[in-house]
Amino acid sequence: MALADHLRELRNRVVKSVLAIVLFAAIAAVYHKGIEHFLLQPLPQCNTKAAADQYHGRCAQVSNIGLTAGFNWMLKVALTAGVVAAVPVWLYQVWAFVAPGLHRHEKKYAVLFMVCGAPLFLAGVGCAIMVMPTMVEMLISFTPNDTTPILPPEDYFDIATRMVLVFGLAFEFPLLLVMLNLVGIVTGKRLLSWWRGMVMAITVFAAFATPGADPVSMLLLSAPIWALYFVAVAIALFNDKRKARRNPDAGLDDEEASHLDLSVQPVAGAESVQASAAPAASSAPAASSAPAASSAPVPAARHEQLDDIT
Repeated sequence: MALADHLRELRNRVVKSVLAIVLFAAIAAVYHKGIEHFLLQPLPQCNTKAAADQYHGRCAQVSNIGLTAGFNWMLKVALTAGVVAAVPVWLYQVWAFVAPGLHRHEKKYAVLFMVCGAPLFLAGVGCAIMVMPTMVEMLISFTPNDTTPILPPEDYFDIATRMVLVFGLAFEFPLLLVMLNLVGIVTGKRLLSWWRGMVMAITVFAAFATPGADPVSMLLLSAPIWALYFVAVAIALFNDKRKARRNPDAGLDDEEASHLDLSVQPVAGAESVQASAAPAASSAPAASSAPAASSAPVPAARHEQLDDIT
């Protein structure tokens, strides 16, 4: 298609994605009270004496400051819920826009990425929800004694959103490694040789990604990514073996020569070649220094030895 047709196609895909997000956001706005209650569950609230004893009196008090703070909080919750709920729709629109320009094997890999990407992202979201109570309790523990932490819901929601996005995207990293192996950019052996650096890099990333300074939150993020990394390495090694069975030269580098078969093949016996006619004698005079040409006629049938080079 022409550039204008591509732009129109992109516009249509974007409009459909936005309409889906708006629709799910409107539904979430109707049930925003339940969603807000679910989001506030990780906060330590001293509603009972047992809860106060559990948190040692360090309880969070959520307070809206300003007349429109509650409305803004509701809009953020509804919009975020709409984006998360509409993931299948806008992922399909991305796929529908890219698919016509892909080859058959590229479409297969893209479908694999789309199918596995959503469950991994949701798994990261679930892990973030599990980490949130520990992280919030750790941060509130730094509050001075005889004081009550007052949390604006928007600030808490920004932290929760960052946690969800960081955990969700981090769980996509092993899938990216598998895709790089499938397209032939990196091999399984090379991924396996990076395991020390990968473990260290994942640990450092988890330390900076989690707002809490406690090791529990860091391990809850880094441990699943460690496991997924080694699963990705195993898949890459299996894929390399599968390619090697189909093509022995699949594992060669671009500047590495393939194996040459130098084994000697048996040569067949003598072959009788029947000439169609005797060649005509040349009428040009021979040079004085050249020996006299033989006048013997060339037989019509010749018996020649043909070797393998001939």
